[in-house]
Amino acid sequence: MRLFLLPLIIFIVVGITEDIFIFRKLSRLTRFKWLKWVHAVFSIAMLAMIVTAISLPRRSGSEEVLLAVMWMLWGYLTVYIPKTIWSVLALLAETPRLWHRKPASWLSVTGIIIAVGLFFAMWWGALINRTDIDIKHIEVTIPDLPDTFDGYKIAQFSDLHTGTFGNDTTFISSLVDSINALGADMITFTGDIVNRRTVEIEPFTEILGKLHAPDGVVSILGNHDYGDYSVWDSPSDRIANNLRLNAIEREMGWTLLNDSTIYVSRGNDSIAVVGVENISQPPFPTYGNLANATVGVPDSITRILLSHNPSHWGTDISNNPNKKIALTLSGHTHAMQLEVGGFSPAKWVYPLWGGLYDDKYGHQLYVNIGAGTVGFPARIGATPEITLITLRKN
Repeated sequence: MRLFLLPLIIFIVVGITEDIFIFRKLSRLTRFKWLKWVHAVFSIAMLAMIVTAISLPRRSGSEEVLLAVMWMLWGYLTVYIPKTIWSVLALLAETPRLWHRKPASWLSVTGIIIAVGLFFAMWWGALINRTDIDIKHIEVTIPDLPDTFDGYKIAQFSDLHTGTFGNDTTFISSLVDSINALGADMITFTGDIVNRRTVEIEPFTEILGKLHAPDGVVSILGNHDYGDYSVWDSPSDRIANNLRLNAIEREMGWTLLNDSTIYVSRGNDSIAVVGVENISQPPFPTYGNLANATVGVPDSITRILLSHNPSHWGTDISNNPNKKIALTLSGHTHAMQLEVGGFSPAKWVYPLWGGLYDDKYGHQLYVNIGAGTVGFPARIGATPEITLITLRKN
């Protein structure tokens, strides 16, 4: 997890300023004067909590430490983002005093309503919506699809980030049951099964091993699956961590595609399922190579690509007539774990942030917004997603 410390420190300083402003506002009350001291004690406690969160080792600490930091940071934000909104509106409410007029008290009241609503929305995202499941059904038309694959169903899920769940298997169990109930021909997982280290997946291997489909569970790695977000005593420890993750996915019965291809057959017809290791734009490292993954794969066969980061499709496949990839399945974006009414700020960072995209050459991309969380343990909108994709010839 990356904490952008400078913006966070600035936000903390702003928060302290707000606390002083609110303390002075409460001091004007003729009744309930004790409220200012309750607020002061609470504010000091929140400051102590966020300083502790910043001080804890996030990259070298244990999984329990990382989880504690995430929840402390979220707790702080759920108080101070609403408080900032109220403080701004309360200050604006005071501006008429500059012209010797009465303050616009309606602005302050509006700020209270917005702040309270936002506080509850943020905790709804952490305690309820984060463990809800949204099953999306889409159809993808591929003109060159073999007739025997018309109606073929692929269940896609992505970005589990199992470490964020600690040892609580409740959500993962529900997710597995929901996927199995879809009756898909194949299940695909498009990367980021952990946050930092392979050890995070260990409480969930038995449950994830229960996923089943006639053509199996096919997976790839995401940027979080290489140990790049942790500190290692030696390069060999990092390599051992990565090899262990590869082994665990195979022990679960999954087919992990590291720059490789498998074929799925129906009678005399086949399609190719290609999986690449992570291919990204900076700051995310690139490990994969599509050319290596498709060595020996005939151009005439329908290809479905699993590639974690949708930017790979945008830069290498989209609008490139030489790329024979009918459909790409990606994840990575999480819709930034914030989506309201179909809008997500992820669009400003990831032009291809969620849903189905295509180009003039018939290449198609589906971006699954993931099932887990990272950075902060909440999904405000952006409900954990399972996608059931039905392939159609026309």
